[in-house]
Amino acid sequence: MAFQEKRAWIMGLVTVVTYAIYAIVVLSRSGSAPLTETPYVATLIWTVVGAITASVALEVVVAAATPKAEQHKDQRDTEIDHFGDRIAQSFTVIGGVAAMVLAMADADQFWIANTIYLAFALTAVLNSIARIAAYRWGFQG
Repeated sequence: MAFQEKRAWIMGLVTVVTYAIYAIVVLSRSGSAPLTETPYVATLIWTVVGAITASVALEVVVAAATPKAEQHKDQRDTEIDHFGDRIAQSFTVIGGVAAMVLAMADADQFWIANTIYLAFALTAVLNSIARIAAYRWGFQG
C-alpha cells in the first residue's frame, strides 16, 4: 500500500471515529431537552483537536514504520490528491451554502455550527474515499 494511501485511510478513519464520538456525546447529553439547548461547543472543539492530534500522531507512526524511499510523493500521488480534493470540495460548498441559508433563516447557532462541522467531516471522508478508490482502481485525472 502506498504511503499516501495510508494517509488517506488515516484521515478517513479518524474523521469517522471522532465525528461518531461527537454525535454520541452530544446526543447522550440532550436527554429529553431540545438539541439546541445541549452544550456542544466544548465537545466540538475537543473532537476537532482530537482528530487533528490523532491524525498527526498516526501519520508520524506510519512514517516511522515506512522506509524513506516509499514516502516520496510522485506525480501520480499529486494527481490523486488533486482528484480527491476536487471531488470532496462539493461538500464544503454544500455545507457553506446550507449554513448561510440557516443563518438567513435565523436558525439556532447549534444547527449552523453542526451543519458546518458535518460538511467538513463529509468532505474529509469523501476525499479519503476518492483517494483510496483512485489508488485501488485507478482514476481519470
